[in-house]
Amino acid sequence: MSMNIGIAGVGLVGRVLALNLLQQGHTLSLFDQDTAYGDDAAGNTAAGMLAVFAELESAKSCIFDHGKRSILLWPELLKQVQIPDAYEQKGSIITSHPQDYSELEHFIETLKSKVKESSKIELLDKAGITKLEPDLSQHSKAFFIPQEGQVDAQRFMKASSDYLLEHDAVTWHEKTKVNEVSSGSIHLNDKVKDFDWVFDTRGLGAKKQVKSLRGVRGEVLWLDAPEVNITRPTRMLHPRYKIYIVPRKNNRYIIGATEIESEDKSPMSVRSSLELLSAVYSVHSGFGEARIVKMLTNCRPALKDNLPNIEQKDKFTRINGLYRHGYLLAPAIVEEALNQGINK
Repeated sequence: MSMNIGIAGVGLVGRVLALNLLQQGHTLSLFDQDTAYGDDAAGNTAAGMLAVFAELESAKSCIFDHGKRSILLWPELLKQVQIPDAYEQKGSIITSHPQDYSELEHFIETLKSKVKESSKIELLDKAGITKLEPDLSQHSKAFFIPQEGQVDAQRFMKASSDYLLEHDAVTWHEKTKVNEVSSGSIHLNDKVKDFDWVFDTRGLGAKKQVKSLRGVRGEVLWLDAPEVNITRPTRMLHPRYKIYIVPRKNNRYIIGATEIESEDKSPMSVRSSLELLSAVYSVHSGFGEARIVKMLTNCRPALKDNLPNIEQKDKFTRINGLYRHGYLLAPAIVEEALNQGINK
């Protein structure tokens, strides 16, 4: 049965939710204080890694299970918004400096102790690294995780905006602040909109209703590096940080590592930028001639346990707390929320 549904918050989770609901034939009204293209959304800052194994070191098994499910769901979502090539599952590389090999081995052993699927992680020597990623041939030890991949986050955000804005069953209220979401209703400054069902996917925008919600700051660099040709997401382990390098088309790379307990969205600090740049230069000297295209900061919504939460009531669903696992978890968490609530 087709329903008239309101969604408060159209970041990454709100978009994945909207795409699912449209597939089911519902009519949607979308509300967000951001622009329709998510200029301030954390989903636009993200690298889009589907690092289902690499996150196991510090995450619980439910993250792994949901991540595996999301990896299966992403291709259909991207096909729906007509960018199937924005998904890659070519595996990922984890390496370190020689002095940190013990840290690297401990990291991999931790993964292998948690799930049996980790047995597929491959140890690479210098020859193996050179065969898989020639531009990482200066490293003599690494691990290859064949099941991991990535979604081009920025392409997904733009394509999903285009798709939703053009869809006949969608009304998008951009730059519209939502004060509260209750059973069947979305409360704006001057009116209340009633629906057959409402979803609250506002992230940090729901902080007044979710008291334990907090922001976790992330910082990324966009580099254009024509002298570098790394084709897979690559992590460099270090005692103080775990830098990631995520390739995009035309020798562009998204670089990140920082995770700060703060809701500050101010520009990147000198310390963070120096650490990221020196670390990425140590991975490949070609980054020394790269051009810094963007320095971005944003805050991800997290709860006390750093796990996602689904809250269901009559005519109401709230999804929040995806922490730094947005792209890894969103499709599976949305599927679970729909099955627990509106589709029950």
